[in-house]
Amino acid sequence: MSGPHTAGMARFVSGLRYDDIPEAVRDRVKRLMLDALGCALYGAHLDWCRILRETLAPLEAGGSCAIWGTRERLSAPHAALVNGTQVQSFELDDVHRAGVLHVGAVVLPALVALSETRGKRDGREFLAAAVAGYETGPRVGLCMGPQHIGQGWHSGATVGVFAAAAAAARLLGLDEGKTVHALGIAGTQSSGLMAAQYGAMVKRMHAGRASQSGLYAALLAERGFTGIEDVFESEYGGFCSTFSRSTDRFDLSQLTAGFGATWQTMGVALKFYACVGSNHAALDAVRELQEKNSFVAGDVERVVVHGSQVTADHVGWKYRPQGLTAAQLNLPFCVATYLLEGDCFVEQFTEQAVTDARRIALADKVEVKADDAITALGAKHRHKVRVEVLLKRGERLECVKEAGRGNENDFAPDADIVDKFERLARHALPPARVRELRDAVLGLETLSDAARLAQLLQPA
Repeated sequence: MSGPHTAGMARFVSGLRYDDIPEAVRDRVKRLMLDALGCALYGAHLDWCRILRETLAPLEAGGSCAIWGTRERLSAPHAALVNGTQVQSFELDDVHRAGVLHVGAVVLPALVALSETRGKRDGREFLAAAVAGYETGPRVGLCMGPQHIGQGWHSGATVGVFAAAAAAARLLGLDEGKTVHALGIAGTQSSGLMAAQYGAMVKRMHAGRASQSGLYAALLAERGFTGIEDVFESEYGGFCSTFSRSTDRFDLSQLTAGFGATWQTMGVALKFYACVGSNHAALDAVRELQEKNSFVAGDVERVVVHGSQVTADHVGWKYRPQGLTAAQLNLPFCVATYLLEGDCFVEQFTEQAVTDARRIALADKVEVKADDAITALGAKHRHKVRVEVLLKRGERLECVKEAGRGNENDFAPDADIVDKFERLARHALPPARVRELRDAVLGLETLSDAARLAQLLQPA
């Protein structure tokens, strides 16, 4: 018998209709999609994405699904793996802060692959399926709480399988019973270790693997393959009990709380720095302090970032030059980069930057401290920071930030979202194609066939 929360989630997913979704949520998810696709197009040229494509291509005689930003094609599962990796490839993609999940990277690759291979689905159906994923994934993250990533699980991968499975199940039109099995199949494929953040390329692949697993889960469930029916509730070997190593360090009520009333899609934030979301509030604080007090990197004696325990554990470790992944996930290194370079976008993170002696020396002057008062505020405030900058001339500056620019409470204006998309997309597509793709995503509900997105994601 399915557990009540697993069944409740499946019921919402299978029953969700385009007309049920408020206009504000539809508008928001289209902008989130646009951002994710821009991130993927930038990722197409990166080494780890190239290696992944070159490894998979010889395993197939030919493929039916587009690899975004290239002229290559692979099978649907491999396309979901590669395209999800590309979305998450450079720490640029969205994040649900409280649910600790990069949603677009796991939802969209599976959906686009299905739109190419499983018959015509119009833009309204595609949008509804995407919202199903954006609504369910963060709720699993909220259930598990910030301690999930604190224990070393990469939540984008472990939690992401459920978002991908829910979205794929909705696009396939699975009923409640089969959606229960899709979630149960997805949960048993869940994996991802945060030790990958210290330099391993495999960290980039976690989201792609979750998207692929969610796609497999929905396709198998469609054919009658069964999964764990109480995947969340089971006391022995269930997702929540196993990944929390407890019977009580999770909140099952979060899995179905507010369906149809509280829209978690509106809780997804965008990033305007090419680094992990936990770093953004501190970078914005430094930015604001510089604008108000006119100092440069050479004036800095010391920087102290006070944040949540999760922030300290996640990004506050001593920097070691172990690759771009480590550089983009380390808060002291990112603060040093911003102070020296004036930004932390794609241009600032090159292979040479990893061993930049100036950045490493300045990073040694940045300390990240866990603040009990901030930690006590809970998951919704896990990115809050209080940044102190001590200058050599004796001044002490301080700034408090709840979250970085583009956060869910102060969402980015359309102009900024489109500008970021176009800056990233032009690395893979010609200008006319970039504009076509932009207009197709922002007018998604007018598309007669969502497979058009896949066409526009490849060079003409």
